[in-house]
Amino acid sequence: MKAQEIREMTDDAIVAAIADHEKQLMHLKMGNAIGTVESPIEIRQKRRTIARMKTILDQRQTQNS
Repeated sequence: MKAQEIREMTDDAIVAAIADHEKQLMHLKMGNAIGTVESPIEIRQKRRTIARMKTILDQRQTQNS
């Protein structure tokens, strides 16, 4: 997910998306440990997407303070 797409989302939508992506990341990590993940790059992409979302959310909270 691109940063611009995240910026267009509301705060509540970002929080929900973070929770969803963290859940998916957990499943990917478990699958990687078992050896069923076809593309380990997905783990890195999910991690970075979560970081992007959290960064944008923190920026918004800082601006509103």
